[in-house]
Amino acid sequence: MLKDITLGQYFPGNTVAHRLDPRTKIILVVLYIVALFVAEWFVTYAIMAAALVACVSVSKVPPKSLVRGLKPVLFIIAFTALLNLFYTPGQVIWSWWVLKITVEGIETAFFMVLRISMLIMGTFLLTYTTSPITLTDGLESLLGPLKKIRVPVHELSMMMSIALRFIPTLIEETDKIMSAQKARGADFETGNIFQRAKAMIPLLVPLFISAFRRADELAVAMECRCYHGGEGRTKLKVLRYAGIDVTALILGAAVLAGVAVLAHYGL
Repeated sequence: MLKDITLGQYFPGNTVAHRLDPRTKIILVVLYIVALFVAEWFVTYAIMAAALVACVSVSKVPPKSLVRGLKPVLFIIAFTALLNLFYTPGQVIWSWWVLKITVEGIETAFFMVLRISMLIMGTFLLTYTTSPITLTDGLESLLGPLKKIRVPVHELSMMMSIALRFIPTLIEETDKIMSAQKARGADFETGNIFQRAKAMIPLLVPLFISAFRRADELAVAMECRCYHGGEGRTKLKVLRYAGIDVTALILGAAVLAGVAVLAHYGL
């Protein structure tokens, strides 16, 4: 299960998706999310699916990695689908006690599962094709105007970058601790939910200790290098928009506009 958590991983490459400005990719993800929530029925979802497939093909990210990233949230997806399936009003085709399955419920559950899955895969594609440092620079640049009202943009961006960077590290650390506990006779896979939760306590304590130790080491390292936030800092690579970024933004806006128009007319 831990190996299925791919959030924060970065797949190096030299594709068009990798060369895009991080600000462009962040804006495109926002447009993609808005378009997903605007989409209705088969035609608009087919357009969004085609856009996602095109982005995956351009980025050359292994599709298995995107699918594997869905495994940790399968329970949430299934739970959401069941709620929409049994509690959506409409034409009843099956009922028992307080549970009712309607035609509208089946359609809503199907599109909800599709929406959540595409949402997760689309956002994961951003971290797969953008290094944490580059992503931080892009986010800081986009939020730059907020500095005028004293919002600590650089610090917030740095916190996000560090969190993304340490997700794979903490997963690897958790896997090592679990292997060590299993070698000592710990059992994390049998028993009911309460027994499994109790068995996780010997895992959580050393994991928290390791996380706090890493955080302290990072803080000391930043202080030794005279880190004082974003004040007076320069960048090795200055972000600049290129023609490919303008083209990508136009295509993203066109997809959103097309989906919005089709959804408005009920297609």
